[in-house]
Amino acid sequence: VEAEAPSLTLDELLANLDSATDAAGTLLLLDGVTDPRNLGACLRVADGAGVTAVIAPKDHACGLTEVAMQTASGAAESIPYLMVTNLARTIDTLQEHGFDVVGTADESTDDLYSLRLTGRVAWVLGAEGKGLRRLTRERCDRLVRVPMAGQVERLNVSVAAGVALYET
Repeated sequence: VEAEAPSLTLDELLANLDSATDAAGTLLLLDGVTDPRNLGACLRVADGAGVTAVIAPKDHACGLTEVAMQTASGAAESIPYLMVTNLARTIDTLQEHGFDVVGTADESTDDLYSLRLTGRVAWVLGAEGKGLRRLTRERCDRLVRVPMAGQVERLNVSVAAGVALYET
């Protein structure tokens, strides 16, 4: 038996959230994550943290490949992965639906542990090295960093997603 990934559009996702009795929701947006293993690990951690859906742009992102699905260890079949035409416009739409959009950026002076998050939250994480693209970064309500105590400058995107999502 082959499982199928859940298929959902952004409009359907928002309609489902708007009609739910529990109006909260947590989303994970990935900007420029092109490695299928990173995508699979992000799906896995998103599923474990109770995220409603993972969203990425159609361009500059990895599709749901066999490698991504294997790395996700079943999460690709349980959590919707939406690919949108324009991530910046999607952020605008999420904000119109009451989401607090928080991006991660190494240069931010605020760390994620200082946040007080309530209600709907959409985390936006960029690819390793490049981080968030300019338009994506500008659309976020705020930017935070994951504090690093060691010698390395940043975490793998899936590890950073785990830290941010579980802190939420």
